[in-house]
Amino acid sequence: MSEYVVEMRGYAFSYGSTGEDVLHDITFGLENGSFAVLCGTSGSGKSTLLRALKPELAVAGTSRGTVRVLGNDPYHLSSVESATRIGFVMQDPENRIVTDTVWHELAFGLESIGMDTQTMHRRVAETAHFFGIGSWFDRKTTDLSGGQKQLLNLAAIVVMQPAVLVLDEPTSQLDPIAAKGFFDVLERVNAELGITVLITEHRLEDVLPFADRVLFLGRDGTLAYNGNCDGFVRMLKKDDDGLYAALPAATRMSMLLERAGKGTGDRASYPVTVREGRSYLTSALTTISAQGGLGAEPHPAERTLPPSDVVLRAKDVWFRYDRKMPFVLRGVDFDLCAGRVAALVGGNGSGKSTLLLALAGIRRPDRGRIIKARNLHVALMTQNPKALFTRDRLVDDLLEWSDLGGYSLSNTNDMLERFGLEQLRMRHPYDLSGGETQKAALAKILLLGPDVLLLDEPTKGLDATAKAQVGAILTDLTLREDKAVLLTSHDLEFVSEVAHTCSMLFGHEITCTQDAHSFFLDNLFYSTPTARIARGILDGCVTTADLAASLGLG
Repeated sequence: MSEYVVEMRGYAFSYGSTGEDVLHDITFGLENGSFAVLCGTSGSGKSTLLRALKPELAVAGTSRGTVRVLGNDPYHLSSVESATRIGFVMQDPENRIVTDTVWHELAFGLESIGMDTQTMHRRVAETAHFFGIGSWFDRKTTDLSGGQKQLLNLAAIVVMQPAVLVLDEPTSQLDPIAAKGFFDVLERVNAELGITVLITEHRLEDVLPFADRVLFLGRDGTLAYNGNCDGFVRMLKKDDDGLYAALPAATRMSMLLERAGKGTGDRASYPVTVREGRSYLTSALTTISAQGGLGAEPHPAERTLPPSDVVLRAKDVWFRYDRKMPFVLRGVDFDLCAGRVAALVGGNGSGKSTLLLALAGIRRPDRGRIIKARNLHVALMTQNPKALFTRDRLVDDLLEWSDLGGYSLSNTNDMLERFGLEQLRMRHPYDLSGGETQKAALAKILLLGPDVLLLDEPTKGLDATAKAQVGAILTDLTLREDKAVLLTSHDLEFVSEVAHTCSMLFGHEITCTQDAHSFFLDNLFYSTPTARIARGILDGCVTTADLAASLGLG
């Protein structure tokens, strides 16, 4: 019997539509009880690899090589064995929930395998206590927030007592606080229950502190790294491959100081957490002070707001989806200006998406008004970008609105190149990765040349390189073309780097609107890791660039 609970040997996979391998010669093994993070750029095949471990969710295509879970070929497991031994948590919390109440959701899997009532009740009770969801027991699943639904999804899988838990970007649709709560519980599931965890996640800031193994898929679909976290960091130090910006802020800060010759000397490992980062920064400043200090002690440059005109306004907007339901928006006042990127942040269910729908004219307010400039062209990208695609080839899909938008095949090819999608032009849109789908949807909308872009979670599923690419495009649209951009996002680091202003929705009202730099400096929870690391040590820093400027590192 193998010493590994999850094992691949020489695994390769190709989609039926292309015949070309997207995964090549994947070989690794995970020991019992390990916590492994699978990472790589968008489109590198992470989800395809994970789904190969769960036949019910496997991607259509052709595979070669050996796959073993608990010593068995997962395709030879019965449905009951697969359900009880291999748990799988997907990106969208809505996709897993199948019943109407929390208690029934917890019991559903156990009922499906014919478990006796007494054992089932005991398992449901102890799982509810472990996850701290006993107070939700009788609630309707439709009344839960996104974070609560995903936690319930995890609990409904753990109640089956699996030996292996596979998670495919489980927090991509959760707000930052809900995501932290999810990861804290996941760490307990691994540490206290001994369940082996294999997760793919773009929030390396949140998962690397728990991981004892990192698997890195290179752009060519091979396993470029298989080892511990510190070795992974050192590999990226030598060969970025687009993931450097995804490393924890503490790690990036230490690398920055090290490259500038202002680090704290040889270390056994790089800092990963905020606490470790604060300790490292304090030590580094002590060393810098002993070497003569920071000289002129530069400070991070203030981001000035460009002068602008209001082009779209919400005035005292109230909205609810049904007269019997509570209001989703309550007296919302909001101004969107040309030449600026504005951001909306807040918890799941706070009303961010609804406000975008109202500003786009898709939802009419119950009270209040939406006021827009004359002849203003507004475009909206929702959280489900696949809804935009109707053709069999990506290039044909992007050409679909050419008559309406007055653009040509040449313009389409330029847009594909701008987003790094030219190699995928003949691919079916539904065969794209999550990150590639996001970029393709944004490309299709931009071909229409809108004056205002309303973007609902535009960085969902994007790797660090793709996020930087999208950020640069949005910045260019506002600075060079005077477009107005309003985005919602749970990615606070992305918002801090691209937004001019940031507004918070809480209790279905906008509680504040500030310039983005001041917003993140003033907050403790809705802030960036860099701001938490530097708070009280090197004030005024929100981004790594701010930190570099304050340390005089350029």
